[in-house]
Amino acid sequence: MQILRTKPIETTIADSHEPGRRLKRTLSSWDLMILGVAVAVGAGIFSVGAKAAANFAGPAVTVSFAVAAVTCALAIMCYAEFATAIPVAGSAYVFTYATMGELLAWIIGWNLILELFTAAAVVAKYWGLYLSKVFSLVGVEIPPSIALGPVELVWGPFLVVSVFTVLLVLGTKLSARVGNVFTLVKIAVVLFVIVVGFFYVKAENYAPFVPDAVPTGGTGGTEVLKQSLFSFLTGAAPAQYGLFGVFAGAALVFFAFIGFDVVATSAEEVKDPQKTLPRGIFGGLGLVTLLYILVSLALTGMVPYTTLAAAESPTLTTAFEAVGNADAAKVIAFGSLVGLTTVIMVLLMGLARVILAMSRDGLLPRALSVTSVKRATPARLQIVCGVAVALVAGLTNVDVLEEMINIGTLSAFVVVSLGILVLRKKRPDLKPAFRVPGGKAVPVLSALLCVYLMTNLAVETWAYFIVWLVLGFAIYFLYGQKHSRLNERFAATREAVEARTDTGDSSGN
Repeated sequence: MQILRTKPIETTIADSHEPGRRLKRTLSSWDLMILGVAVAVGAGIFSVGAKAAANFAGPAVTVSFAVAAVTCALAIMCYAEFATAIPVAGSAYVFTYATMGELLAWIIGWNLILELFTAAAVVAKYWGLYLSKVFSLVGVEIPPSIALGPVELVWGPFLVVSVFTVLLVLGTKLSARVGNVFTLVKIAVVLFVIVVGFFYVKAENYAPFVPDAVPTGGTGGTEVLKQSLFSFLTGAAPAQYGLFGVFAGAALVFFAFIGFDVVATSAEEVKDPQKTLPRGIFGGLGLVTLLYILVSLALTGMVPYTTLAAAESPTLTTAFEAVGNADAAKVIAFGSLVGLTTVIMVLLMGLARVILAMSRDGLLPRALSVTSVKRATPARLQIVCGVAVALVAGLTNVDVLEEMINIGTLSAFVVVSLGILVLRKKRPDLKPAFRVPGGKAVPVLSALLCVYLMTNLAVETWAYFIVWLVLGFAIYFLYGQKHSRLNERFAATREAVEARTDTGDSSGN
């Protein structure tokens, strides 16, 4: 079947050198590590951890972060093996195309667009709200939104998305340098939070470490949609805390680790990718995991988890205000703003690279894959992505789709993990610079953990996800399949064979 045809790795690499559609290799291991930290240390460390502790895991949110980190590490090892074997833009989409066929590759690419676009829009909207909060803390009141007739416009996303869209158009190296500065600043803020927070830690706040499970309240109406898919399928009553709460918390804080698959999309812009990619990815993951666990220990040691649960929207600020240190709120607000800034930059870059790879293959309009002659960046595509993200973030209530980010990421992780097994079987001749240890065990375990975390997401999230998949199938069969360059190549080969056959038949007659 045409939809199951795989794209040869050699063809994929050759297409990355196509004149007018190529990217420049400028990034080092340090740049990659900072990119990973830049996209991961943001909303996750300042708000998601507090939310997970308050509503799901209590002090055991530290374990939730550890589970999410292990799951991410297993999957990222699979990404690293793929990326050193196929060092081109596109990440999971390209890997799937080489192993499992065009249709599944399209779906994974479609899910990556969901992940990156939604994440960029959500974070950009939060950035606008944090900007107004920072101004408020210094005595300047600037409303986060303005009324344009019947439409409420959050203006912050337009500002930050516009700035980083311009930087990314000017060059990946330039934007990476700017991102490095912002990232070092926010690491300093995180270290401040950890050091100051530990002065307020009380051992009794860690007890009970795993709170007893309690029912959430109802089982009908909207409660059915809010419960996890696991609870829905098993018939278990919706509940908070307990052991299942720890895993539900892991599914939520997984949002904090989405950056590392984005780093893999930059494989085509990395110098010496066989060595640089593994070092950069694992270095960044290790640093981020350490910071998250230290912050979660400080957070849950400062105040009882019940204090966080009593807040309408718990954050790190909630804990510092509860212990009487209001001045720290200013530092945290500033850190949140700086943290979210670099997240937006890396997400915008990753989104453009995934769409670039899909448009090179004809599954999306080929015009989107044209790169700048002078700077070798996808300028046209980067601007399109920036405009779309800014409009959605500024004009819609996009934050209701936060969990869609996680389900898009996890679905890609599952396919990449299993894809390693297919790659090894189909192409034993390949010798990637990094190889996942443990034979088949690690990729299989990675896939199972990702699937389990997916089942801990809400039924409502799965419903939205199914709608997104249906839309993706429709676009593929109405446009992508017809314009696929791989299908065109197969068709041209078939026509050539038929022409030679017809000529031979005519000669024989």
